[in-house]
Amino acid sequence: MSWIQKLYETYEQCKGHEPSGSARLMPISHTPQQAHVEITLDADGNFKGARIVQKEETIIPATEKSAGRSGSACAPHALCDKVYYCGKDYPEFGGKKLFGGKGAKFSFLKEYEVQLSAWCNSEFSHTKARAVLAYVRKHRLVSDLVKEKVLHLGTDGKLLTKWDNGAETPDIFRLLTAKDGEREQGDVFIRWHVREDSNPCTAVWKDASLQDAWQAFDASTKKLKGVCMVTGNSDAALAVMHPKRVRHAGDGARLISANDSSGYTFRGRFTDDTGQQACGVSYAVTQKAHNALRWLIDRQAYRSGDLAVVTWSIAGKPVPDPFKDSLSLILGIEGPAHETTEIEQPDVDDIGQAFAIRLRKVIAGYSAKLSPIDDVVVMGLDSATPGRMAITFYRELKGSDFLNRVQNWHERYAWAQNFGKDSKFIGAPAPRDIAEAAYGRRLDDNLRKTTVERMLPCIIDGQMLPRDLVESIIRRTSNRVYFEKNKNGKQWEWEKILGIACALFSGLYIERRYQMTLETDRTSRDYLYGRLLSIAEHIEDRALYIGSEKRDTTAAKLMQRFADRPNSTWRTIELALTPYKTRLRAKRPAFLHKMETLLDEVVANFEGDEFVSDRKLSGEFLLGYHCQRQMLNLPKQDKADDFASDNDSANTDN
Repeated sequence: MSWIQKLYETYEQCKGHEPSGSARLMPISHTPQQAHVEITLDADGNFKGARIVQKEETIIPATEKSAGRSGSACAPHALCDKVYYCGKDYPEFGGKKLFGGKGAKFSFLKEYEVQLSAWCNSEFSHTKARAVLAYVRKHRLVSDLVKEKVLHLGTDGKLLTKWDNGAETPDIFRLLTAKDGEREQGDVFIRWHVREDSNPCTAVWKDASLQDAWQAFDASTKKLKGVCMVTGNSDAALAVMHPKRVRHAGDGARLISANDSSGYTFRGRFTDDTGQQACGVSYAVTQKAHNALRWLIDRQAYRSGDLAVVTWSIAGKPVPDPFKDSLSLILGIEGPAHETTEIEQPDVDDIGQAFAIRLRKVIAGYSAKLSPIDDVVVMGLDSATPGRMAITFYRELKGSDFLNRVQNWHERYAWAQNFGKDSKFIGAPAPRDIAEAAYGRRLDDNLRKTTVERMLPCIIDGQMLPRDLVESIIRRTSNRVYFEKNKNGKQWEWEKILGIACALFSGLYIERRYQMTLETDRTSRDYLYGRLLSIAEHIEDRALYIGSEKRDTTAAKLMQRFADRPNSTWRTIELALTPYKTRLRAKRPAFLHKMETLLDEVVANFEGDEFVSDRKLSGEFLLGYHCQRQMLNLPKQDKADDFASDNDSANTDN
């Protein structure tokens, strides 16, 4: 029960202290619902108008049963509800949904009116509720909506289920969900405006006094008493049903469900079917806990299909999002396409150290607000069926531990990333980007969700990344010809996963202490072969540029084969360079001399018979390739080389 206690504490600490610009925490005895139509009344219950709203989420008063209703269950909400609940003239217009419930046939219209009457006749009555009741009893709701052209009738005077007259389809038919090709206008959800001289707030779902009145009345109806396992209160009003609509307004899955009252499931040594002998939770506690969870998910959760992972501080203090990449974390921006932003560079030569300094400043900013002993919770929710939801990941950490683990993740998997023309940074990629790098941008939601879930313990618990995930990214990166080019001839997707592959491999083998800059003293076979491939590509690419040719280099075409059989493939690449060297010898002799010297230096660094070995390369060759490529493509160096080469060529021609 730890998770429900933490959420309950979050509600108690954050209610009334929500950040500016943030949604308010929902009061208890209320539920979110998508409304289709709003009707305006005066204080005496006289109709003043109606209009369609585009499925706006509305926080409405609800009973414990109505908040969790599904199917044909007869469980009216307190005030706002569907036409077949509150439109007493609905049967006169051919309404089909008149009865619900199992066993006995309960009338939707009757149950709604009985419940609303009980509220209005109690000591907790409210003027807006009485106005709605007065209007409902006039039996004019459907006819008024027809006159306002909100609902539509056929030639027989009955509510239409299809729109076949050829004119533009009315808005209400576009909002309703079709079932067997038909739309039931009785499913239109109504919310109310009530005009009062003494109260400028006309919307019933925003009136705090009405919300308080309903909460008091609803609490007075609770009969089941017992021990609440969260608060320890021995005489608490216990919950019989627990809320749904946790992840969004249409979410029918519940975290807690104990509705087996008939005998096909073994329930152990219990003598009743209420579930309270196993564990009791008070109604107020479960309402507050679920409302807090719903609020947190709406504000700051990572979502992928049915998966929702939310990270929060019990005290409501800001915490870093573990699902962001380093650029989003440092600059406080989100989304796959980041704006170009100038970052003040620390006065250090090592770009890895410069990144670490910026990251520590960010973490220090969070530490200034988040106490080392503040509780931080990471919670993952997922559902395999529409009605049941499970907690797939749950960790409670102290603030200092959580910040340290986020910092360690970003430092361990930091590398030079190229996510597009305006998004180049040093740091760790986001889990979503890692999943797409491993399986492609068009991977289905289930695979993306599963991959992200596998990475969550790596971020929060400091576990090693799954080796198969890293190998998958390395294989895709090596298959360079698979990736498409944009109109400028750039392979931005390949550039992106190249940086991700280097980040993951260097982090997976962190004990080898790979640097983000070229290590000329690293003599491992795979690293040196990666450098050779980059140099060969650079030579051919420069020759193609001089000849005004636009096509892939031999090194790019054979990258996959090179990764599998480096020595034999290197012979092919080296022979293919012959005509390009001839061109460069005539046009850029200084450049060619420099590259040939560099090739000789790299080959000379191979130890023993490592160079002639044809065994498969590891992902380390991508690190050597990437670092050498960055060194060769420095903008200032390129300009200097071109200037020198042009002068040399001119002297040679003379």
